[in-house]
Amino acid sequence: MSCKTEKKEAEKKEEKKEVKIAAVSDEMMENAVIYEANIRQYSKEGSFDAFTKDIPQLKELGVKVIWLMPIFPISETKRKATGGDFASKIEDPEERKKYLGSYYAVSDFTKINPEFGTIEDFRELVKTAHENDIYVILDWVPNHTGWDHTWLKTNPEFYTKNDKGEITDPLNEDGIPVGWADVADLNYDNKELRKEMVKDMKYWLTEENVDGFRCDVAGSVPTDFWKEAIPQLRATKDIFMLAEAWEPELLKGKLFDMAYGWDTHHRMNHIAKGEETVADWDKRMQQIDSLYEDDDILMNFVTNHDENSWNGTIEERMGEGAAAFTALSYTAPGMPLIYSGQEYDMKHRLKFFEKDEIPKEKGNMWPLLAKLGSLKNTNVALHGGKNAASYSKLKTSKGDQVLAFKREKDGKQVYYIGNLSKEAVITKIDLAGSFTNYMNGDAIMFREGQDVALQPWQYMVLVAE
Repeated sequence: MSCKTEKKEAEKKEEKKEVKIAAVSDEMMENAVIYEANIRQYSKEGSFDAFTKDIPQLKELGVKVIWLMPIFPISETKRKATGGDFASKIEDPEERKKYLGSYYAVSDFTKINPEFGTIEDFRELVKTAHENDIYVILDWVPNHTGWDHTWLKTNPEFYTKNDKGEITDPLNEDGIPVGWADVADLNYDNKELRKEMVKDMKYWLTEENVDGFRCDVAGSVPTDFWKEAIPQLRATKDIFMLAEAWEPELLKGKLFDMAYGWDTHHRMNHIAKGEETVADWDKRMQQIDSLYEDDDILMNFVTNHDENSWNGTIEERMGEGAAAFTALSYTAPGMPLIYSGQEYDMKHRLKFFEKDEIPKEKGNMWPLLAKLGSLKNTNVALHGGKNAASYSKLKTSKGDQVLAFKREKDGKQVYYIGNLSKEAVITKIDLAGSFTNYMNGDAIMFREGQDVALQPWQYMVLVAE
């Protein structure tokens, strides 16, 4: 009986680890679209199962990587409520139950948040993604833990302490709190903490078959920890690593594959509001060339969980320019991001500490993202990985309002032309030849010196014939 039981358990373990997807590769990163999944708010149920059912649909949008916002249990102690205060201060117990806390106040790095389902439900999500040739990365929170984490009792030396020897929430360099009172700051001077953190990360790679990590505030963790940790993680399998950071040193060697294009995003927001012009976009492209190496990847986005909840919806920030900037996020060098709800024209700020829900009706954005995703997946001129297509600015006679550039690789060319202003313009563009207007399929001819009329926020994505 003992032998039979052991054999069944071995078979079960083997079945759990079965891989149905090719290893993460540089080639995959060239034409990938990444999707940020907010499980709590994705559906009425707020469950893994409800999201898993829709994974096959994400293929229609060209998605190759799913980034799951933190799936771990959330601390009860110092749990945040809407408005920024602690849920514990709410006297009505029924009202208090509404506040589920921040995903980023983790109480255990090796467990599943029961709010979302079970470990079996999570495994089904990963399996379904892999069956659809989509990789799954976990949102990892290395900078801090929630106040219920067992380390606070078993290993208080893992944490930052003040002059009185008290464990603190994260502090700025001047000692003033960052504002994250619901979490306790980890101290990476401690060698044992480093070992435990790597061990917990390895668990998800080796036991649960995930494909990498998006690392929260990665720049606040010492770079020498990443130099220590990431080679160990990569030794277990080929993985994809995304840093929530802009610092170029995090992309050196074989540390992170991709960082956040925060400044690219800020330029889009400011141009949309009329606070900056296309000239500022051009400066950003030059800045990227000076700061980053050729094989560095930046993530392009018009929204994400932070932007949506704290700074506003796409509609609030970009108004009528939303489609033009979305197309720009796909055609500019880098990897484009879709955030839960973006594909359904979400027009409200999702609540962060309590249950909310994204819309599930397809409107204008789904077909736009599907069209752009298909071009990103299939045309090498939009490669944005470690062997990216070139980016060349095209001269226009309205340089502050009209952005025009060419992407090129292996003889293939894609052009973006956009009037990034609220005024109609007539411009000359340094472009000649026959093209297909990819967004509507029309043939279009450009001649040297001709006038091109563009309505406010009008854009074109051209494929050279």
